[in-house]
Amino acid sequence: MKKETLPRVSRAVRFGIALLCAAAGHASAATWVYVSNADSQEISVLELDRAEGVLKPVQTLNVGGTVMPMAVSHDKRVLYAALRSQPFRVVSLSIDAATGKLQKLGEAPLADSMANIDLDASGKWLFAASYQGGKISVNAIGKDGAVGPIQQLVQTGPNAHAVHADAGNRFVLATSLGGDNVSSWRFDAEKGLLSPNDPPLTMGTAKSGPRHFVWDKAQRHVYLLDELDAALHVYAWDAARGTLKLEQSSTTLPPGFTGKPWAADLHLTPDGRFLYASERTSSTLSAFKVDAANGQLQPLGQTPTEKGPRGFAIDPSGRYLIAAGQESHGISLYAIDSATGALGKPSHIGAGKNPNWIEIVDAP
Repeated sequence: MKKETLPRVSRAVRFGIALLCAAAGHASAATWVYVSNADSQEISVLELDRAEGVLKPVQTLNVGGTVMPMAVSHDKRVLYAALRSQPFRVVSLSIDAATGKLQKLGEAPLADSMANIDLDASGKWLFAASYQGGKISVNAIGKDGAVGPIQQLVQTGPNAHAVHADAGNRFVLATSLGGDNVSSWRFDAEKGLLSPNDPPLTMGTAKSGPRHFVWDKAQRHVYLLDELDAALHVYAWDAARGTLKLEQSSTTLPPGFTGKPWAADLHLTPDGRFLYASERTSSTLSAFKVDAANGQLQPLGQTPTEKGPRGFAIDPSGRYLIAAGQESHGISLYAIDSATGALGKPSHIGAGKNPNWIEIVDAP
């Protein structure tokens, strides 16, 4: 019998097939949303369907404590959640890449009730900031991804609220809401130890309440949000010295605002073109356009959102923003206009009691 031969496929066709397969694989990659619900002591797991623009419930995990700030390992395989009820501790939870579901890896003690946690650039150390205790701490992270013992405990000004390392992993900044300052620390990433920088403090306006901050991707600027006056500041960042220089101040309050300011959270889009901030008294999200040349902010206005928006997050694609309402016990999903930064009409979904922190993870 004569042997049949398959027709030869051209290089161009093979290349096209490879592109289609890669695109299909990319499109099927899942995106998981984690919401900490403080008063119901649970974490809600949802799937973000980017194609449909909807959130789909996946899991509700009870963690046995007042769960609030969270952070994600750099390899996207572990979620860390701090419990602000006694005994103070951080729970390490493995992320199932296929389902998004969480499974407990372990628990480790924290030095106090922590308002914020984050990882250093190496992923070997966990930072935490205590509002009640006016302190920051460093915990070791094991090779299995689980948080281990406390490495260092450092007193700061009153009401420490956020703590993050710069991309170079040489410096750590921490806010003191009660002291109206940002402290700068040198960081020894080998030993996991902090030491005061020189100068050690950048002072803000009296009774402004520095709360949350973010670096831009280029590490040229730091954006700082005040809780008590709802001001938003742009600082030049000196990556060699670990110092800040104020360049611009704006506000997150809507026109005609007459209440008591109570700003909460801020985030940049992944491309760095837009910045958003939440204000709880007015229950609004403020949008700003970022000048690519000098990092300055152009106000774009406010969008009403969930009542008491303490925390929100932007997905890794930069296409969606998800906000949590502490008082509405729900979350809202907004599409982000890539050209203007405008937030689209929200879709609402219920959460647990007092949802306050959101992390969004693309499956690795």
